[in-house]
Amino acid sequence: MFGEFSELDAVRGRDPNSETEDTNTKRILQTERNTAGSRNHRLTAVHLGLLCVLLLTAITLIWFMFTAERNDLQTSYPNMTTDRDQRQRERELERKLSELERLINQQEWIYFNSSIYYISTDKKSWDESRQFCTERGADLVIINSREEQDFIYKFRRGHWAWIGLTYKESEKIWRWVEGSATTITFWTRGTTGSGLCVITGYGSDPILNWNNYYCEREYIWICEKRVFT
Repeated sequence: MFGEFSELDAVRGRDPNSETEDTNTKRILQTERNTAGSRNHRLTAVHLGLLCVLLLTAITLIWFMFTAERNDLQTSYPNMTTDRDQRQRERELERKLSELERLINQQEWIYFNSSIYYISTDKKSWDESRQFCTERGADLVIINSREEQDFIYKFRRGHWAWIGLTYKESEKIWRWVEGSATTITFWTRGTTGSGLCVITGYGSDPILNWNNYYCEREYIWICEKRVFT
């Protein structure tokens, strides 16, 4: 029987031993392929892991850079605003100084304690006097201190002069042209006036020399323009 099988195999051209070797070879090749595939999968996983780490690192660095730039901007913004405000103040100061120089050069205005003053040479009513001042960006003088009152006394050259104070009958109060009530006054002793508008220079007292007269009367006047506030 064994001889028959051998003859049959010989007829078919097959060798049983070679078939076994082929099977083993296929198994080895398949195992190697499986091993290579597994190794490739592990390498791919490692590469993906490294890529994720690098990506996360890049995102972290970008976030830190963004945060640092934002903090620098927030820190520098107040300085930028301060510089801008400073430049605006400097331009405003230059404008005021230029205006002050122009008016003083006209020899009509005198500077005193952050304001410039003009005293007229002709006479007008209180309303006309105030209009003259406002047309020049000023107003009738507002006297806020003893020093200013003393300056006005010398400045008026011995004349009675309108100042920016009137009586508001509806309120029963004296108010300055800019709307504030009086906080310090220099009324002459035994005031005899009966009008609603106020002059300075009445009497011989260098300080207490205000009096009230009818607004329609004509006197010289004193304008004041604040230069530095």
